[in-house]
Amino acid sequence: MNGRGRSLARTAVPVLLGAVGFIVLWQLIVFVGSYPEYILPGPLTVANRFVTAWTDGTMAPEVAATLQEIVLGFAFGASIGLLAGYALARSRVVGLVLSPYLVAAQSTPILALAPLLILWFGPGLLSKIVICSLIVFFPVAVSTAVGLRSVDPRLLELARSLRASSRQTLKTIEIPAALPSIMGGIRVGVTLAVVGAVVAEWVSPESGLGVLINLARGSLFDIPLMFAALLMLALLGVLLYAVAVLIERILLGDRG
Repeated sequence: MNGRGRSLARTAVPVLLGAVGFIVLWQLIVFVGSYPEYILPGPLTVANRFVTAWTDGTMAPEVAATLQEIVLGFAFGASIGLLAGYALARSRVVGLVLSPYLVAAQSTPILALAPLLILWFGPGLLSKIVICSLIVFFPVAVSTAVGLRSVDPRLLELARSLRASSRQTLKTIEIPAALPSIMGGIRVGVTLAVVGAVVAEWVSPESGLGVLINLARGSLFDIPLMFAALLMLALLGVLLYAVAVLIERILLGDRG
């Protein structure tokens, strides 16, 4: 086994052990408490309902709708966040003007803003993308600004002495130096995009896993299905986070 295989094994084994431990603890709580399925279904019941939801066509369209909202919302929010972070880092005036508004917007719960955004942008996909974008924007913008501000001033002075253009300085010095911080914001943002999608689906219940959760909890009273939808949301979050980590490792590897 090569070095990369050993590293993967060292990472996978604790994760698998943790998952097994969580499932065992969950089943133990259900067994000791003698909880009925409509209060706390066991892991085997949820797993069976998870498989059934996929085979009968219940899960797939909702996952597709939520994933579309997450990907588009994250892409838009992260793009604007990167631009805003660069502006905040490079212009003191922009920082002084925008910072209070950014903090105020971030301090307002997205659940409180969502009905207003639905009213402005309509109940369709656009409003859901906007909600996801807003929740992604702040961590990406802040991490980008912090990363760029932490670039070694001596490197920037060297670039100026070599008459490097602003684009050359950004490409060869600023982005590589700020990349770890930027990717940290990306990792946070991609998981928050999942939260934003669910909030949007709760406020504008058309389709998606958020809608499926509400239906399973309410009119269907299918608690195992609700847990299956929650499990699917968790899996989406883990998968997207893993993709972000993989991209980060590739970029940092390329840099080194």
